[in-house]
Amino acid sequence: MRLRLKILLLALLPLVASLLLIAVAVRQQERELLAREHAAVQRAYMDARRDELRHYVELAVSTLQPLYERSPALAGQTSDADVERDKREALRLLSSLDYGEDGYFFVYDLQGRVLMHSRQPELLGRDLWGLHDPLGRPTIQQLVGQARAGGGYVEYLWRKPSSGEMAPKLGYVVAMERWNWMLGTGLYLDGIRATLEQLDHEAQANIARTMWGIAAIAVFGVALISACALALNLSEHRQSEARLRALAHDVVRSQEDERAHLSRELHDGVSQTLVSTKLLIESAQQAGSTALLPRALERLNASLSEVRGLSHRLRPALLDTLGLPAALEHLAREFDEAGAVPVSMRVAGAPRELPELLNTVLFRVAQEALTNVAKHAGAARVEMALEFAADDARGEPGDVLLRVLDDGAGFDPEEAELAERDDPRHGIGLRNMRERMASVGGLLDLQSSPGHGTQVEAVVPASAIRRLARDNPVP
Repeated sequence: MRLRLKILLLALLPLVASLLLIAVAVRQQERELLAREHAAVQRAYMDARRDELRHYVELAVSTLQPLYERSPALAGQTSDADVERDKREALRLLSSLDYGEDGYFFVYDLQGRVLMHSRQPELLGRDLWGLHDPLGRPTIQQLVGQARAGGGYVEYLWRKPSSGEMAPKLGYVVAMERWNWMLGTGLYLDGIRATLEQLDHEAQANIARTMWGIAAIAVFGVALISACALALNLSEHRQSEARLRALAHDVVRSQEDERAHLSRELHDGVSQTLVSTKLLIESAQQAGSTALLPRALERLNASLSEVRGLSHRLRPALLDTLGLPAALEHLAREFDEAGAVPVSMRVAGAPRELPELLNTVLFRVAQEALTNVAKHAGAARVEMALEFAADDARGEPGDVLLRVLDDGAGFDPEEAELAERDDPRHGIGLRNMRERMASVGGLLDLQSSPGHGTQVEAVVPASAIRRLARDNPVP
């Protein structure tokens, strides 16, 4: 997976996860709020209905009170004509009292016989003492028992007159002991169900709107991050293309410079020597003398040495046969023998075999550093060191460090970097060293100041060495 895609996913996934968690939390909170609203609405509804029923029954009792108070007969004395007349008048008054399509009063005697039922007259005179509702509960016995206990509320199932279907009902009953009556009324509770269903519908609509809002925020956030990532990607792509073009120009320029250098070396050195050798051999041949042959042989040996030197600078054979430490020691001797600047070389730690690519990169960095010293530093001495760090606790090989230190004139790295930005032809050696180290996962540390020399440190971490060994196995 590419790095930019990983960064984009790392930006998007926490956002999406956070919004999902927020959505879950909001949904849970709204469900809990809905449950509390259900309980509060149902409690308020039931309290209001209880008060309403109690007031209805109190109104009915107060309406019948004059008739009830003047009845001298005791409970069970049904033969008294006045008492029977008062009862009939009371039942007539109660049947005229109602409060809506399904609001009515009912009267039973305390043995369960129907005395008055304004909405279901077919029940008059029937003994309903043994009646049970669909849940198996004795309906009339519950009502009579509550009335005998001093009056109160009873929840039961009863057929609703307006629809003809069984519905839950809340009744309030009182006993009129002198007349052997149970008087009561009730309210059907299916209205609270409709109210709660409406509340559920509105709550679900609110939840849906909230979820859509969170989804819109998520889509907007993802789109914004994606747009920013796309813009950044395009910008980075353009900058990368510009850097690649500049690097390609630098590579072409370096190749042409190297070719020009080789051409000059061959033309001014090897070619001139070979021409003079040819002339010596021709002169000896014309004179018939062998006195000039030793000089021709000497010049041939010089040409051969120069060709070997050029070959070594292009790719030292020691790097492939004896390894990096031997190649660096040979490089130090060459610079020392060339008289450019004395170079001392040391190896610290236990040398070990490194990946071929890493050997090449470190050798080129050392070669470039020494070339810069010879050209620009004016140093009196140079110290070069190759350090192998000790193995870690798990037995894994440690880091590798290459250091080149000189006591030359030094320079200001910041000014060199600004000059490199203004003109890519400046500082190409330092840029090449940095890019070589970056290609193997290493770092190049440059420390320098005017008049205090320069130190170049190339560090390759152990993790990068292991990765190079894994990605570039020895054939």
